[in-house]
Amino acid sequence: MDLADINRRMQGAVASLKSELSGLRTGRASISLVEPIMVEAYGSHMPLNQVATISIPEPRMISVQVWDRSMSQAVDRAIRESNLGLNPIAEGQLLRIPIPELNAERRQELVKVAHKYTEQARVAVRHVRRDALDLLKREEKDGGMSEDEQKKTAEQIQKMTDSTISEIDTLLATKEGEITQV
Repeated sequence: MDLADINRRMQGAVASLKSELSGLRTGRASISLVEPIMVEAYGSHMPLNQVATISIPEPRMISVQVWDRSMSQAVDRAIRESNLGLNPIAEGQLLRIPIPELNAERRQELVKVAHKYTEQARVAVRHVRRDALDLLKREEKDGGMSEDEQKKTAEQIQKMTDSTISEIDTLLATKEGEITQV
């Protein structure tokens, strides 16, 4: 029974949640908001950060400096079609993206999405726990470990699960605070 592997799998769920939460718009500019946007470039789809430099010159503005002038329109189109509600202002190779203020209704929708992502992460952690406990029972049944060892290891797995779910809840509370903050 490899407890480090179980912990690694649980932390994978946390990392995935962090990634999903970073993509939720909070009314403030964030590079992670536009990084996942894919741009049609040179006959293939490429992430935005591989065709341009992204920066935050102001708290509510994202600046995208396109490296190749011929790619400016493709980048502009990709940002507009990303369903993030962003409208870039083109100035040659520089695109300025103002981050609009969130209204109360949109904030509530984002909180619901954050809760959905968090629940998915909790379920993933519980699946890891279930798989580990099933493996433990099989090992005990096959005579690979004593009942005491099995119970001790099961307690360690439960502590790991509780700790990881607590970390997930903290991430949700932080993100909820960012979204609802006016």
